[in-house]
Amino acid sequence: MRAVRIHEDGGPEVLRYEEAPVPTAGPGEALIAVHAASLNHLDVWIRKGLPSVPKPRITGADGAGVVAALGEGAGATGAGGGGSTLAVGRRVVIDPSIAGAGGSVRVPGESFDGTHAQLVAIPARNVHPLPDHLSFETAAAFPLVFVAAHRMLVTKARLQPGETCFIWGIGSGVSTAALAIARALGARTIVTSSSPEKLARARELGADGTIDHAREDVRARVRELTGGEGCQVVVDHVGADTWKTTVEVAARGARVVVCGATSGPNPPAALHRIWWKELSVHGSTMGAAEDFSACLDLVASGRATPVIDRVYPLAAMRAAHERLEAGAQLGKIVLAVPQP
Repeated sequence: MRAVRIHEDGGPEVLRYEEAPVPTAGPGEALIAVHAASLNHLDVWIRKGLPSVPKPRITGADGAGVVAALGEGAGATGAGGGGSTLAVGRRVVIDPSIAGAGGSVRVPGESFDGTHAQLVAIPARNVHPLPDHLSFETAAAFPLVFVAAHRMLVTKARLQPGETCFIWGIGSGVSTAALAIARALGARTIVTSSSPEKLARARELGADGTIDHAREDVRARVRELTGGEGCQVVVDHVGADTWKTTVEVAARGARVVVCGATSGPNPPAALHRIWWKELSVHGSTMGAAEDFSACLDLVASGRATPVIDRVYPLAAMRAAHERLEAGAQLGKIVLAVPQP
């Protein structure tokens, strides 16, 4: 089969579109013929060796396609995600949060070979039937980032209708997912970017307020947009460069949710602001099966829609990585996987 693999850590040049061994479905697994996959920052970090994984490794956490084969026990009633019965030929989407030993989470493309291939073997409990009206590209665009955003906003922060949610860096997949989910919950949204084009697109997507964090005083603009109150929920996945402002724009009693630190993990703590404002800080990684089911329902019902930036053929993975690493995208970069 054709797949994208890395044989060494490095830049986009280490990505190889090549022949790879065909996987088989073990007990309790489904073999999926992948029609569409997507790209996450996780794939960039793995390519760079952060963390370094056993090589060669097929990258990719998100994917959607058709069941090609079932291992022993995988076709039984309730074996599929959400208690559904799986059958060969069924259209499906993959939940990438795979339960490991001791409460750990395993992710395709990191813990084992992933979805940037024509075939991938996945535990049947993580394979969900895909409604006919959803395309493979849409299905591949939402899982990792929507689950992460749902866990932050709903499971952790308990975002309520009418509250204001502040979201850094609207170009990223998790930020566009957070915007979609916050709007579906009936919250007001304020988003940032250094790109006027991305801010204009965010307004088209329904953002109530937009801030150019490279040219404007973010704290002052938030005070203006909220009548001096601040934001009840703040989503920060940037880290060192944004943390000081994050705690400044948070309202008294706000919930701050953190799922990453792309600019560095050691920001100025500003502990005095945390206790003065009585802030709650929540770390969040991936999500549970309940988060995935809720996200699939949101997308299937049309209440939230993943934003697709571009669709590349799987063979053009290097160009896809370069676009993501440059931060040029708004939303998800999706890969069209050729069929044998």
